[in-house]
Amino acid sequence: MSALHRDGYLVMHDLLTPAACGRIRAELTPLLRPAGRDPFRSSHIRRVYGVLHNTRATDALIDHPRVLALLDRLLLPNYLLSQLEVMEVSPGAPARPASYEDQRYPLARPRPALSVTALWTLGPGTVLTVWQGSHRWPSRHPTTAGAPLTPPPGSCTLLLGTLWHGRPPQSATPSLTVTTQYCEPWLRTREAFTLSPGRQVARQLSNRIRRMLGYSIHPPDTGLVDGMHPYRLFS
Repeated sequence: MSALHRDGYLVMHDLLTPAACGRIRAELTPLLRPAGRDPFRSSHIRRVYGVLHNTRATDALIDHPRVLALLDRLLLPNYLLSQLEVMEVSPGAPARPASYEDQRYPLARPRPALSVTALWTLGPGTVLTVWQGSHRWPSRHPTTAGAPLTPPPGSCTLLLGTLWHGRPPQSATPSLTVTTQYCEPWLRTREAFTLSPGRQVARQLSNRIRRMLGYSIHPPDTGLVDGMHPYRLFS
């Protein structure tokens, strides 16, 4: 926690074995959609859309106990899963400009992070650019070059939502990552998980993941369905 608050990011090594990484890659690769769906994704990036609809391969990453142990100290109880993303970046992909995940929430900086991103590295080739300590900056854009960060396969990198980060041009090695993003329970999530994947898929998930999808209440009464706790939808 000290390192995370100091730097704005933390790399946790060896949370996945090489065999686990290989197994997850094998399940996800056939689901990757063709590249170039829009200019932002470019012809060098493929993604899996509707991850929970299509596979159970990432479930153990969403509620991994090492990650949740830190999230429990960073966010309020009943925090939500905001986005689940699988992305393959191929050689030749352009750099991604510096940004921070909390930019979508128009609240003045400096302030505590409203979201936390967990980036799971499934193979070689993953490189980030980070501005260490930038999570404490006021509202200003980086004016100096960031530092490269190369999380190894099997690691999980936590990024506070106020940390400036980007991605350099992709080198000769493609990368495959799973990103789980979490936010405070009183915020709107990036994906509407109560609509997609829906209740039938949610029944297959752990109780903790269901709560993070929005089948929960943030006290005193945020998230009601017909005046009742949304978990009653599963009864």
